Amino acid sequence: MDIKNSTFKIGHIPSLLVETYKVWNKHDPFRLSAVVAYYAVLSLPGLLVIIINLVGSIWGQEIVQGYLTDEISSALGQNASESIQAMMMETQNKDKSTLATILGIGVLIFGATGVFYHLQLSLNQIWEIKPKPNSGILKTLIDRARSFVFIIVIGFLLLISFIVTAAIAVLNNYITSILPEAIVYIAFVLDFIISIGIITVLFALIFRYLPDAKIRWKSVWVGAVITSVLFVLGKSLLGYYFGQSDPGSTYGAAGTIVLILLWVSYSCLILFFGAEFTWVYAKKYGSGIQSKYEETKK
Repeated sequence: MDIKNSTFKIGHIPSLLVETYKVWNKHDPFRLSAVVAYYAVLSLPGLLVIIINLVGSIWGQEIVQGYLTDEISSALGQNASESIQAMMMETQNKDKSTLATILGIGVLIFGATGVFYHLQLSLNQIWEIKPKPNSGILKTLIDRARSFVFIIVIGFLLLISFIVTAAIAVLNNYITSILPEAIVYIAFVLDFIISIGIITVLFALIFRYLPDAKIRWKSVWVGAVITSVLFVLGKSLLGYYFGQSDPGSTYGAAGTIVLILLWVSYSCLILFFGAEFTWVYAKKYGSGIQSKYEETKK
């Protein structure tokens, strides 16, 4: 069915999903997700330390670290959570010289931005964005700086999540005194809506600013909503799968690394599917997705 330049209707979703799957499969998402997962393992300690210090300066480091530990535990299991917490403690070791501290901060930032840098390269490939010719080291530095901004954005969204969660806790206490039996359902719905909302904003910013592309906000928001719903559902299924099968136990001491690789890889498959959906939607209902550099030449 040719629906190009037509008005979007709910009935178009099945055909959009079918076409999305075709182009998603064509771009070899398993290889791309494996690459991002590899760099995510290298970036994870630095990424967590930066976020803990950033958000912790406002909310309290112990609270932030406890929240992240709980999230990691629910996603990967208690053993993986304890191993990652040990990584963070080692990275935050302050018994170092001034020079070692400065070098450590540089390495920390460079490592933490690695996952976003390679995510950018993957999105460029998925959206068929040609790299800037003769970009050189300046383009790499700009991309790394952009990646660091995304770390700050994650910290900001995490802070908002804390504030909203605290507000909901107060609201839940009030609702419990009035409707004690309904609190479980209300809390579940509110938690789902907040998760979808915060993750949608993050995906929208990623699709809009991380790749070297020009895309309209309308296409961005549609793709971000679809991606966030798939991501939240996928996160629940992955948490259940890891909890039941414990795939990392087969690898002994390396189990935590394997779990991180699997979780990030599966999550990236969902993210890339959402990016492909955004690409298909933009072509059919918007002005498509164009390279920033091609427009500059015009």
